[in-house]
Amino acid sequence: MNAHDPAKDLTVSKTDSTAAAKHAADTRSAKRMTMITESSIASFVTAFESFERDSAAPPAWLSRVRKAALQRFCELGVPTVRDEDWRFTNLSRLTRSDYSINVGPADIALADIAPHAFADEGWSRLVLLNGRYCASASELGELPRGVEVMSLAEALVRHGEEVERHLTKHADFDNKALVALNTAFLSDGAFVHVPRGVHVERPIVLLHVNTPSAAPAMSHPRTLIVADESSQVSLVESYLGLGDGVSFNNAVTELVAGPNANVDHYKVQRESEAAFHIGSLRIQQARDSKVSSHSLAVGGGLVRNEVHAVLDGEGADCVLNGLYVTHNDQHVDNHLRVEHAKPHCNSWEFYKGILDDRSSAVFTGRIFVHEDAQKTDAKQSNNNLLLSKDARIDTKPQLEIFADDVRCTHGATIGQLDDEAVFYLCSRGIDRDAARSILIYSFAGESLGQIKLEPLRDQLQKTFLERLPHGEMLRAGSPLFYGHDFAQHIRATDRRRESY
Repeated sequence: MNAHDPAKDLTVSKTDSTAAAKHAADTRSAKRMTMITESSIASFVTAFESFERDSAAPPAWLSRVRKAALQRFCELGVPTVRDEDWRFTNLSRLTRSDYSINVGPADIALADIAPHAFADEGWSRLVLLNGRYCASASELGELPRGVEVMSLAEALVRHGEEVERHLTKHADFDNKALVALNTAFLSDGAFVHVPRGVHVERPIVLLHVNTPSAAPAMSHPRTLIVADESSQVSLVESYLGLGDGVSFNNAVTELVAGPNANVDHYKVQRESEAAFHIGSLRIQQARDSKVSSHSLAVGGGLVRNEVHAVLDGEGADCVLNGLYVTHNDQHVDNHLRVEHAKPHCNSWEFYKGILDDRSSAVFTGRIFVHEDAQKTDAKQSNNNLLLSKDARIDTKPQLEIFADDVRCTHGATIGQLDDEAVFYLCSRGIDRDAARSILIYSFAGESLGQIKLEPLRDQLQKTFLERLPHGEMLRAGSPLFYGHDFAQHIRATDRRRESY
């Protein structure tokens, strides 16, 4: 008969106690999350009821969709870190406030938005103020025959059948709670339609402006872009926040590219660091279409950018480029999904992040290749530069392949500035902060260089350089610009050293 070991009982007892304590803590956490979610749902339902009372009656089909979307949002609830797709992005800060629709002013002075409106370039401009069309600040100019650029509210009246054919048909609200919330509040936004064979030479700017509000306010702008067969267009979606009040901007864009269409799309996010920005871009591509979408995120306190592209026709190409630059306590989450549904399609995803202070970021990229999508060529890359020991990045590139004749690659890197490279520049007479800025700008330069629209590229380079110490030294024309003048400076310094 074995002797009884009291120590073993004590060990088992401690293990059981630890497990019980962890279970109790998980239960309390789950209850808190449930309470927060239920409270948030009730708050949004109350806001929806007020929104419906104050809004004009939509078409019957849209009314049904809005109510179905609200019901689905109530079933799904606000995402929590228990949801796999949201495990690194905590929305509890967002749900601490009760939001109302931002009624704000009906007009805005052009001087307040001039730097972001590209008025001097003669680009077509449609302005949405707190999610609603602002005619006084919009200037469309002369558009090619048949091209329609207008508010979504007007398009629902004038082009009801065309809008109904695409609106809410691509952005999935059955499984996306915040897309469902946007759809429930759908009333206005932007509508762009380029007919078959038309090339729009001048870019179209869709400028979303949020103004300060006395209480936490929200906007749910919706954008529908339809490029018909063999058409071509460049668009800039720009999100701008005026003032530092708490705001929630929940934007959804549906982009439909017909056969052989060519769409060059840009999204620039420059809201205040008190803002919450949730953006969803849904791309639907037909055969031989080409879509490139470039994202730059420098603003917002908590930002989530979702991009879901479906290559649903042979020979379609999709390029997704992104640059996110964070500091202080900012958090930016990029969630990408590219579906190859047909053979002979190509996709490229290149995202770069630069993180400083206590900021954090998330990159989740998934390439999904369907069984019939043979001859797929897909590449995915996420590179991150951490400028602070307190900055954090969670990156998760993924491949799901159900075809056997494909070429797919993915990868991610996380690193810091090379001390030897900094020392090399300092040894050539360059200030340490300026040396660091040169290397940081070089890291970002590849992403910024992908922007084809020169005025936009110049403006974004200026915005980026304003974040860097001695950033003015890197502007074109400066003696230490990283281009020809800077290289000349380095060569001259090396020659002097060699002569000693």
